[in-house]
Amino acid sequence: MSFDTIIEMEDLARHYEMGGVTIKALDGVDIEIGRGEYVSIVGPSGSGKTTLFNMVGGLDRPTRGRVYIDGVDISKLDAYELAWLRCRKIGYIFQTFNLIPVLTAVENVALPTVFAGVPRNEGLKKAEKILTSVGLGERLHHRPLELSAGQQQRVAMARAMANDPAIILADEPTGNLDLNTGMEIIDLLHGLNKTQGMTLVAATHDLKMIKASDRIVWMRDGKIEKIERG
Repeated sequence: MSFDTIIEMEDLARHYEMGGVTIKALDGVDIEIGRGEYVSIVGPSGSGKTTLFNMVGGLDRPTRGRVYIDGVDISKLDAYELAWLRCRKIGYIFQTFNLIPVLTAVENVALPTVFAGVPRNEGLKKAEKILTSVGLGERLHHRPLELSAGQQQRVAMARAMANDPAIILADEPTGNLDLNTGMEIIDLLHGLNKTQGMTLVAATHDLKMIKASDRIVWMRDGKIEKIERG
């Protein structure tokens, strides 16, 4: 592992048993991702992208192999330690936004700070600042259904940034957006990656996101097929 590596997967495998058949969702993945790197994970449905995300995020445990985050083997962490890692080290952006409908934009963004033990007023102030930075300073008190799809994705991005994570995992972040809005989200993510040094790992089919990446990891049948420079 090099000094600036933040994510390392070592012979990573995840197998499932279904009806007496072994499904190899991941099958021996080896890759290092550097601090501040922008990596796109690309592959057809069923290639293992989501399973890989679940492994890096500590949402699932490997059948074989290891995942290291900042040099820590996360398979050895207990439930409390994993929760701490997810809360403070990793931010998630989902294709379907996953915002809480009854909460306002600022309340949705402040929610992760509550789990991190930040006082409510401090968390809300930080959420306001982040939302303003992504162009939603005038939409702080709107609920998700009062926002466009692009605005909802900006809220989701702001929520992912709430606890200053070292890593952002973005699962098809432009998948539900039109061309222009998708470009705006890509520009925002690219800016976060370059100006704040956040490591960005994105599962995507969007060629515009792929072109903005430092590296593209092509997956098929649970394996890395090839790795290209962006």
